[in-house]
Parts: sequence; structure tokens; C-alpha cells
Amino acid sequence: MRGASRAAEIADRVTEAIHLGLLADGERLPPEAEFAHSLGVAPMTLRESFAFLRERGLVETRRGRNGGTFVRRNLEPPAEPDAARLRSMSVGALRDLADEQIAISATTARLAAERATAHDVRRIEMLAGQLAVATTRGALIKSDSRFHVEIAIATRSERLLRREVALQAESAGMLWLPGPGAETVGAAAAEHLRIAEAIRAESGEAAHAAAIHHARENLRRLAATRQELVEAEGSPA
Repeated sequence: MRGASRAAEIADRVTEAIHLGLLADGERLPPEAEFAHSLGVAPMTLRESFAFLRERGLVETRRGRNGGTFVRRNLEPPAEPDAARLRSMSVGALRDLADEQIAISATTARLAAERATAHDVRRIEMLAGQLAVATTRGALIKSDSRFHVEIAIATRSERLLRREVALQAESAGMLWLPGPGAETVGAAAAEHLRIAEAIRAESGEAAHAAAIHHARENLRRLAATRQELVEAEGSPA
């Protein structure tokens, strides 16, 4: 962990994990000393991180024998921070984000097709179907990001998994801002299914191609939403 404020950086990473559904509501975080050691920071730094998270309403600390720090996940994460971030991004920055998604997500899809177990495939297919039935922004974010994270898990690569989690944390909230219609959700869900089908068929080439197509479609969706936000604000694109 590096940077001007390690405590703030840790709080941001835990916030991302909560919003992606990687940490469940009510889940108890590891004991302070153990958690601090795993992150490579001092206990005082972790306590500062917990203070940030309490201010955001994302964790609560309970005292006593059964105490500890517990997740309080908001099922509907606020949209305005994601909208402000997308509005401030240039078209070039969005293209860079898509390039990274192609590099990471397409690689994980190809490797998953080669390495996934039968259990992995069932999980991926189950998650592929969840996007089509999601009815809230929180559910859309969770089902979309968990699908991609599950594919990364199937690669058995810790480095790729970390990068995929970071990418989903950066992009999923912007992708599913209020307003996408059933057509957009249906198209994205169909893209997920094509990736899952290629993984089941153990076709690395088809999975790679389907993931690239999905990343490019997401770039198109993000660019269109950004343009709508900029026009609504009345500022130049």
C-alpha cells in the first residue's frame, strides 16, 4: 500500500469490495491485528481506515465478546459519485479504460476456457444469467461485476484476479448509472452468455473474441452515457 494516505487507500479498496458484493452485508472483517498484518500496515493505520468507512456508513464496530467490525452494505450505492467521475473523463480516458479491459478481461476469458473446472463453468453460467433478471442499479452492478470476477477466479491467477476486481470497481458503477433500458441490459446479458458458452465449449479463441466484443460495447455504452451527462450539464464535450 503506497501513496499519501494509506488509510484512505485501504478505505477505498474496502469500499470497492463492499459495493461489488465481494463483502456481504453483516460480514465480520478479520480481527484488527490480523487484517493490518495482511495489508502490511500498522494497526493505527487500519483504525483510521475503519473511521473513514464508518463515516461512509459502510461498517459498524461492536464491542463485547461477539464484537468486531462488520460490513453494512448499501444495496443501492449512490449514483452521483459515479456520474461525476464519468462526466469528468475524456473520451481518450474512456478508450484507455476499454483497452485495459480488453487486455485483462479477454485474457481471463481465454484462460478460463482452458482452465475452468466443471464447478467453475456452472458458476459462470449461473452468474451470466443474473444480469438479465436484475431490476435495480445495485443488482446490475453486482451481477455484472461478479460474472467477470468469477471468470478471473477460474484462471487460478491471483494477479489477473486483482486486476479484474480493480477494473470492475472502477467501471461497473459508471456503466450502470440510472437510465439503461431493457434493451441495453438485454444486450449486455447476451454478451455475458456468449462468453460463458465459449468457456463451456473450452474454446479460448471464441471466449477471447466474445470478451473483446463485450469490452468494446461497454466503451460505446459509457461514451454515450457520458455524452448525455455532459449535455445535461450544459458544458462542452
